[in-house]
Amino acid sequence: MSDLPDILSIPELQRWRLLLGEASEDRLGGLDERIQAMDSALEWLYGRDPERLQRGERQGGHGSSQLSTPEWINTIHTLFPTDVIERLESDAVLRYGIDDVVTNVDVLKRIAPSEGLLRAVLHTKHLMNPDVLQLARQLVQQVIEQIMAKLAHEIRQSFSGTRDRRRRSRIANARNFDFQRTVRDNLHRWDPQRQKLYIESPVFISRTKRHSEAWQLVLLVDQSGSMLSSVIHAAVMAACLWDLPGVRTHLVAFDTQVVDLTADVQDPVELLMKVQLGGGTHIAQAVQYARQLIDNPQKGIIVLVSDFCEGGYHGALIQHIRQSVQSGIKVLGLAALDNEVTPHYDHDIAQAMVNVGAQVAAMTPGELAGWLAEVLDA
Repeated sequence: MSDLPDILSIPELQRWRLLLGEASEDRLGGLDERIQAMDSALEWLYGRDPERLQRGERQGGHGSSQLSTPEWINTIHTLFPTDVIERLESDAVLRYGIDDVVTNVDVLKRIAPSEGLLRAVLHTKHLMNPDVLQLARQLVQQVIEQIMAKLAHEIRQSFSGTRDRRRRSRIANARNFDFQRTVRDNLHRWDPQRQKLYIESPVFISRTKRHSEAWQLVLLVDQSGSMLSSVIHAAVMAACLWDLPGVRTHLVAFDTQVVDLTADVQDPVELLMKVQLGGGTHIAQAVQYARQLIDNPQKGIIVLVSDFCEGGYHGALIQHIRQSVQSGIKVLGLAALDNEVTPHYDHDIAQAMVNVGAQVAAMTPGELAGWLAEVLDA
């Protein structure tokens, strides 16, 4: 290693030192002032990686943790080329959850819309000036439209009813096309010379309705910071369910307070921009409020989206759930509502809820739609 300076140029040595970190300084030498600043900026960000030591990568630092996020943004814009800046800012938001990065309008313009960015915006919207907030709303709208397009299809599929091959339909819908009967009924139009079957009368089948009486559905969503993905998907699901025939939907968020967001369900962007994340959790109070909303318990469903970490008296929560079930309300506990289906919840309270008649599961929003359809069809 002692002859490295004869093999590599000084700039190359500096780059290897930048890559390998402070542990290589004895062999590769120190850094000049500009490279040292780059090292500090990289350490500020990637020094957060808990697996870094296991992989034998960079370690150590140079007081870079003293940088504030705005200072870090300004620093990287003076040190790195554009493509590197964009990667650093993207990693800061999406990989390490440094949410206050999105308070910078230039950063928002460069980062591609994604659910990770949406979470960052919702965490920091209270810090945004009017210009940043306006741009953030546009990004929120784009991400919500992406989520809604996928979820709306899954909901329509779940609630469209079961196919009934005994009855034909006059409505020409590709999803209800009866291939076998169409072929059978048109066999007399087979042209052996051309090897083609000419269809004169395509056959479509009917679907049975999953429910004939109006149901009342209350989506009860924990809005503590750890449940942000659940809040996002619950807002989108409520919007998708809003115009569904036979279902009257409410959306209620809670922490230590209960906030009825039903008036904003048709505009999930506005709804999410109003959500206040964080605080304690008082689930019992929220369940009690949901019970009061339901007019006919026999046609009522409460979907409790939470980690079930009750901040109040546990016994009160279980009592309210027992009373809800005994009155005829179906209570569904959802431990996770994001696409990753990574449940983190209080198993003891979940089991206690099951013991008094609730159903508890962890599933994606699309799976929740199917579950709701089954409950309504029961």
